[in-house]
Amino acid sequence: MRMHLLALNPTDSVTDGFLPAAARLGLDVTVLTDQPAAHHGRYPRTEIIECDVHDVRAVISRIAAHGPADAVFTNSDHLQTQAALAAAYFGLPGKDWRAALRAKNKAEMRRHLAAAGLDTVRSAQLAPHEEPGTLAAAGLPYPCVLKPREGVASEDVVLAEGPGELVERAKEIRSRRPEAALVAEEYLPGELFTLETLGDGRTLHVLGGFHTTVSPPPAFIEERLTFVASHPEPVVAQVLAQLRALGVGFGACHTEFVVHEGRARLIEVNYRAIGDQCDLLLAQVLDVPLFAHILRTHLGEPLPAGLGARTGRAADVRYALADRAGTLTAAPAAQDRTVDGVRLTYRPLRAVGSTHPHYRTNRDYLGVLRAVGSDQRAVDRAAEAFFATERWEITP
Repeated sequence: MRMHLLALNPTDSVTDGFLPAAARLGLDVTVLTDQPAAHHGRYPRTEIIECDVHDVRAVISRIAAHGPADAVFTNSDHLQTQAALAAAYFGLPGKDWRAALRAKNKAEMRRHLAAAGLDTVRSAQLAPHEEPGTLAAAGLPYPCVLKPREGVASEDVVLAEGPGELVERAKEIRSRRPEAALVAEEYLPGELFTLETLGDGRTLHVLGGFHTTVSPPPAFIEERLTFVASHPEPVVAQVLAQLRALGVGFGACHTEFVVHEGRARLIEVNYRAIGDQCDLLLAQVLDVPLFAHILRTHLGEPLPAGLGARTGRAADVRYALADRAGTLTAAPAAQDRTVDGVRLTYRPLRAVGSTHPHYRTNRDYLGVLRAVGSDQRAVDRAAEAFFATERWEITP
């Protein structure tokens, strides 16, 4: 069986999760990408074809010329609609392209939830041709959050305290991303969480989620994610109702939401598996073949009635963050160790000797630590001890 996998840049999710799972399932994988050289460097034995994967017409043409396909899959935020349309064209299992578009387009997500009577968030959209100054007259409450309409990974997501600051922030983003549409919306207070789901089009399984710690505003950088085996039932019910309204229910979905006074409100819906190695931790802590389950849904196979996930375990993902621009001159190497019953897995995300600006986004990650144990206090102690003894040095 052949699976066509759409990708932009290489990711740990594909390299360490989906490709090994595909091999275990006996699948022949063809990667379609606009960055073939980068992928050849990560997995040289996998067939890689250059393709403008942003253009669904190019994707369909490449797949048709290559030969019969049994599945079209992507774990990229930016390519879900293209993959869904290509799967539909070839009559293969896949996501509803309309749901994929609603999830990716943050303005459309807000409009759809408001029309369904589930949540109304005051917001304004700034098209690429519009002047940032028009946001000052949008009548938004302050503080408000400004972000790219189809952005990802906290890139250019900022808090603005007033109309003047909002306009200045929009000008800054526009200077870097002149073609990007922006969305400004009211700030939603509350604790930040995620809900991780997996569906086969018939049954939607809740895999648990995370409690997310973010940096102080004006940026929103994810610094730590603590595994939550089960959120309160009323909260899960509210989130699932909004996902159903958006049409989400096939394959993996990573949903971010806040809870304030018992009310759950969506921040964004990422219609793919959670990234930044949280998916690798999720498979580890649940002790299930998560990546294989996701791929099987795209082959049209039903998920098991019970996924057999383990419960009662604790887990954490923590990131080492650059706090300034410069060259990384010292950092720990990749390592695996067990401390007081806690399994620690550290992976560097930036090479020693590399030079970077200070992004104030997830691109400031220097490395990631995954910690899994039976007790949250033990997990916390082991993770804190790791960061206390290891060192990362950046030379301006």
